[in-house]
Amino acid sequence: MSAYSRWRAAVRPGKLLRTKRDRWVLGIAAVLVALGLIIPSLLLFGSAPGTRVTAYFAQTIGVYPGSTVRVLGVAVGTVNSVQPDGAFVRVTMTVNSGIAVPANADAAVVAPSVVADRYIQLTPAYTGGPQMTSGAVIPAARTAVPVEVDQLYASLAKLTNALGPSGANKHGALSNLIKTGATNLNGNGAYLRQMITEFGGLSRALGGSAGNLYATIANLQSFTTMLKNNNGQVKLAEQQLAEVSSFLAADRQDLSGAISELAVALNQVKSFIGGNRKLLVANISKLASITSLLSQERASLAEALDTAPLAADNLVNAYDATHHTLDGRGDLNEFSMGNVTAAGTTADLQSGGVGAPPGTVPVLESELSLLPPLPLPTVGTVYTTPEALLRSSQ
Repeated sequence: MSAYSRWRAAVRPGKLLRTKRDRWVLGIAAVLVALGLIIPSLLLFGSAPGTRVTAYFAQTIGVYPGSTVRVLGVAVGTVNSVQPDGAFVRVTMTVNSGIAVPANADAAVVAPSVVADRYIQLTPAYTGGPQMTSGAVIPAARTAVPVEVDQLYASLAKLTNALGPSGANKHGALSNLIKTGATNLNGNGAYLRQMITEFGGLSRALGGSAGNLYATIANLQSFTTMLKNNNGQVKLAEQQLAEVSSFLAADRQDLSGAISELAVALNQVKSFIGGNRKLLVANISKLASITSLLSQERASLAEALDTAPLAADNLVNAYDATHHTLDGRGDLNEFSMGNVTAAGTTADLQSGGVGAPPGTVPVLESELSLLPPLPLPTVGTVYTTPEALLRSSQ
C-alpha cells in the first residue's frame, strides 16, 4: 500500500473534528485568517484618503515618491509621484486628512542641507478663508525650487570670466578702477562710515514717512497727468517764457543798469527814512488826523464835488468878456430878513433855531417827500418857509 493510501485510511472523514478541542482550534484559526484579510483592507480603503494636490515645478532634484510634504516644517503629507510633464515636472502629493491648506497656497522645494533629502513646503499656514480641496492644482507660477550648487558655481565662473583678463579687465580697466577707488577711499574710512550711518538714518526716516512719501508720489503723478492733458497750454507757456528770456537776454545790459539804479534809489530811500524818522512819524500822525476829518465830512465833500462843476459853469457864464464884469442877480428879500449873527436873531429863535436861515423852519424827515424834488441829495437839516411847507402838505 502506498503512503497516500495509508494516509487516506488513517484520516477518515470527520476524524479531524472528532473532538471538541479540535473544533475550537479550527474556529480560532479561521477567525485569525479573516482578521488578517480584513484589517489591511480597512487600513487601505476604510481610512480617509486626505487631500490630493498636484503641483508643477521647474525641476525637482532630490524629491522622490515618499518624500514628505510639510507646513511650517511639520510633516503633513507624502509625495505620491514625480513625473516629467513637458517643460515642467508634475508632482502629485497627498495631504493628511484634517490638515487645512489655504486655497492659494504656494509650494517650494526645500533643501535642509546640501546632502539631505528634500521635502515640499506648503506656505503660508492656514489661518482662515477658503481651503484647498482635493484635485487642486498649484501652477508653476506659485512654485519655487532652490538654486543648485552647480548653478551657483556656473554663475560665479561666468562672473569671473566677464571680469577677468578676457573680459572687462582685458586692458586693465578693472584694475585701474580698483586702484583709483582705493586711492580715493584711503584715509576716508571715518567719513564713509558716517555716510553709511546717515544713510541708514535716512532710510529709517523714509520708512517712518512711507505714507507721506507715497502721497507725494501720487500727487506728483496727478500733476504730471495734468501737464500731459494740458500739453498745448504748457507748450505755449514755454514758448512765451522763452520769448521773455530772449528779450531779457537781449536787453540784459539795460536791465542790469536798471537794477543797479534801483538798488541806489532804494539805498537813498533807506537813508532818507533813517534820517527823517521822527518827522515822518509826526507827518503820518497828522495825516491820520486829516484822513479822519475827511472821512467824517465825506458827505459834504460829495456834495461839493457834485455842485462844484455847476458853480464853475455858472461862473464862466456870468463873466462878460466885453465889459470884463461878472453879471448876476440877487434876492432882495435877503435885505428884509435881518442880520444873522453867531448867537442868532429873534426871528431865528422863533423859526428854525440858532443858525437857521431867517424866516425858515426845519423840515422833518417824514415831510421831505412833500417837498419838490431837489437837484442834489440832501445833506444835514433841510429848511423851508412855513408857507411853502403848508402849500406842499395841501
